[in-house]
Amino acid sequence: MTELSRRGPSPLLPVDWTYAPAPESREIAAIAERYGLFIGGEWVEPQSGAFFTTLSPRDEEPLAEIAQAGPADVCAAVAAARAAFPAWSGLAGSERAKYLFRIARLLQERAREFAVLESLNGGKPIKESRDVDLPLAAAHFFYHAGWADKLEYAFPNRSPRPLGVVGQIIPWNFPLLMAAWKLAPALAAGNTAVLKPAETTPLTALAFCELLAQAELPPGVVNIITGDGSTGAALVEAEVDKVAFTGSTEVGKEIQRRLAGTGKRLTLELGGKAANIVFDDAALDQAVEGIVNGIYFNQGHVCCAGSRLLVQESIADAVVEKLKRRMASLRVGDPLDKNTDVGAINSQAQLTKIEELVAAGSAEGAEIYQPPCRLPEKGYWFAPTVFTDVSQSHRIAQEEIFGPVLAVLTFRTPQEAVEKANNTPYGLSAGVWTEKGSRILWMAERLRAGVVWANTFNRFDPTSPFGGYKESGFGREGGRHGLEPYLSFDSG
Repeated sequence: MTELSRRGPSPLLPVDWTYAPAPESREIAAIAERYGLFIGGEWVEPQSGAFFTTLSPRDEEPLAEIAQAGPADVCAAVAAARAAFPAWSGLAGSERAKYLFRIARLLQERAREFAVLESLNGGKPIKESRDVDLPLAAAHFFYHAGWADKLEYAFPNRSPRPLGVVGQIIPWNFPLLMAAWKLAPALAAGNTAVLKPAETTPLTALAFCELLAQAELPPGVVNIITGDGSTGAALVEAEVDKVAFTGSTEVGKEIQRRLAGTGKRLTLELGGKAANIVFDDAALDQAVEGIVNGIYFNQGHVCCAGSRLLVQESIADAVVEKLKRRMASLRVGDPLDKNTDVGAINSQAQLTKIEELVAAGSAEGAEIYQPPCRLPEKGYWFAPTVFTDVSQSHRIAQEEIFGPVLAVLTFRTPQEAVEKANNTPYGLSAGVWTEKGSRILWMAERLRAGVVWANTFNRFDPTSPFGGYKESGFGREGGRHGLEPYLSFDSG
């Protein structure tokens, strides 16, 4: 019981403000012992005969056996999508929209179930799955349902037509949301799809198959196959008309090499090393909250994470002091606890990469700070980390860590801030913190980033296009810009 004290005639006041555990129940999310492949509207056994185990990163608990799709399974999924294409693309846009609206409403109805699966299989805090991932996933289907019968207005005088069958490969950091980002525009445009979720986080995609059946989506319009990188490689090589990939820059480059000269369409959303830039006239407390959200949201497993903090030299000490004080209040622990701020690292492989780059940062002379926190003994965990005394040449300032690790650099002038922010092979996102609107516009014009946030960070909306420059990929997702890659147009 909370310790109480009496101060004179005042009522009893609590003096121990420790958060009590507030776990979300697992019972709402039913997990089968074994999952097959969802092809042609039916569950089928993999022709490869192979299965692998998916784990919960919070305690390494085995959750289910997952089918490993081989080349024959990939071909079967593509054939099912090809067979479904004429009828689906021939539907009136208003009829396709009905299915998308239905999917969106079902996601809302089953939001709690999907949020639990997302956190259990991926490690992210339940409050992020519940309050960010699920509402956004439903919003993408609602938004694109609205465009399904208005493509002629979205692209006037261009006679938009669907491409055909699209192969879509999504990452493990936002499994359900990335599925929505990919599937909603593809279906609205009249395409059929073969989707491959990440090897470590297949459960929400597999539950989504049940939702598609519940929505009575015609068989073969969406086919979902699971497996490791070899399954994704087979999908890239299959007879699809377009490939959409979200993941690492290295894999994206390999996909681009394989598709060169094939005539297949390609969009890539790859890595990032975003600069979060704080000027001396910024509201510092607001900026610190934005810094924390920018890098520690989803354990830093965000391609557009603000992993580089550029602070104007005159306020650097004050900002770092406030940041450390705020980091000390972050709660690291069980992803299913509603009080958790920072959950589990997605996999052992990712944890090893984070540890290696953090060790490199210390070896290169940067000063490390980690708030005191007790990490669980089982599972994959890493404390929120900030490095100061970082130079541009340090690996932690150049390489994507994809973890809860922040590198702090300083600048004196806006020109220097732009130069340092753009000194990276990536170009996905950036943030600017200042009270001057003119400075925001000046910076946004010069920053080589696909998305620039002003006095906020990590804000997403289905109406707004998202994508990058340079090694962060090409193509956009969201808005009319995200619909265009799924359409062909009459020349001239």
